[in-house]
Amino acid sequence: MNIKKFAAVAALGMMLVPFAVVTAGVSAQDAARLGADLTPLGGEKAGNAAGTIPAWDGGLSSPAKAGFPNFASPGRAPDPYASDKPSFKINAANMAQYADHLTEGDKALLKQYKDTFFMNVYPTHRSAASPQRIYDATKRNATSAQLAAGGNGVVGAVEGIPFPQPKSGVEAFWNHVLRYRADAAAREIGQAAVSPSGSYNMVKFHDEFYVAYSQPNAKEADLDNVILYFIEETVAPARLAGDILLVHETLDQSKENRRAWIYNAGQRRVRRAPDVAFDNPGTAADGLRTSDQFDMYNGSPERYDWKLVGKKEIYVPYNSYRLHQAKVKPDDVIRPLHINQDLTRYELHRVWVVDSVLKPGQRHIYKRRTLYIDEDSWQIVAVDCYDARDQLWRVQEGHGINYFNVPTYWTTMEVTYDLQSRRYLALGFEDHADRSYDFGIKRNLGDYTAAALRTRRSEEHTSELQSHSFISYAVFCLKK
Repeated sequence: MNIKKFAAVAALGMMLVPFAVVTAGVSAQDAARLGADLTPLGGEKAGNAAGTIPAWDGGLSSPAKAGFPNFASPGRAPDPYASDKPSFKINAANMAQYADHLTEGDKALLKQYKDTFFMNVYPTHRSAASPQRIYDATKRNATSAQLAAGGNGVVGAVEGIPFPQPKSGVEAFWNHVLRYRADAAAREIGQAAVSPSGSYNMVKFHDEFYVAYSQPNAKEADLDNVILYFIEETVAPARLAGDILLVHETLDQSKENRRAWIYNAGQRRVRRAPDVAFDNPGTAADGLRTSDQFDMYNGSPERYDWKLVGKKEIYVPYNSYRLHQAKVKPDDVIRPLHINQDLTRYELHRVWVVDSVLKPGQRHIYKRRTLYIDEDSWQIVAVDCYDARDQLWRVQEGHGINYFNVPTYWTTMEVTYDLQSRRYLALGFEDHADRSYDFGIKRNLGDYTAAALRTRRSEEHTSELQSHSFISYAVFCLKK
């Protein structure tokens, strides 16, 4: 075997070995590739040999570059690729022709729902972009970032991607967890659990994110080991309304697991919620999603052995602006067995394939999960979830867009398909025609304490009483 071939085989072997030791950052020489032959976040800047994946040219880094110079948050991002037509359609009849570029999950969906499920494949646009400061921080992190004990956290990194040239599967996982989404954001969002017949119940949330890790000039020492502060308030239906989940997501989980609290509207009290993690049920998800499937995959990687399988060209959900438009209502999206595939968009992209297998002695409803992570954004775009019998059980698709006024590439809708029950869960329905994520909210750490939950609910309860009193007085006056 010649030297080059031996080196390639050795490198692949290292990728396939489960993570066992703490790894250090790359050399200064390797870090210098970022922004040169690699994108600033570590993807391959060049296109592929076939010309079906173009070179990355900076992505949609501003509203002007997207063709909408006057667009601003919290409006719905318009579709910069609205004039594109599908290049071809993949269905059950021709899927063998494209099998090398399909996830196992999409193969299963094409087979199981052969009469209705298809994939419209569009020209590939590498639209993902981040602010320049994130690129600068990523280059700094590349030489300093390390995995914490057991791979259960990250040290020596802040603001940018920690491992733009990953050496292990768990490093790629942390890149997704620590990818840039925004400094802060709020949204009104709907989640529908859909029966095989297409009937559904809609649950509505008010979500807020404050990403401490990504704040401008963030310092690791000032984080109090917290990456992100998250509040999820259930708004509807009435039987669930008023419950609030508060999460402090930790950076080095070998030191401390995530902190979580729940405000129960019926009891009017706040309690710690250590069970909001791993395979405990997701909020109001009708058993179709685990806690760690929110945002495609979140939390601690500690229960799994991780393998970096390598990079592949895969047809994945991408630039899903049609699903994001104000004119698209829940009844336009929801169909029996799966969402309306006429509204979806798939493109050929290079993705990191990461396999996670449950460690001996650990518990989780998923024995194995295969992640497909976009090389340009580190957003997980698909996940295949296997049960204890090694049977493919659930399939996740992350339909994302570039919110080019930030800019950040993030999901606009997450769908989890249960192949066994033939049900699915869709998260991403937005009520307001003129609103999506509000990236302009102003928050501070005091807004994300357990005490703040009590204050928040007390203020809302007072407001409700005042509103009720006003209505009662108005009715009294009308009767008089």
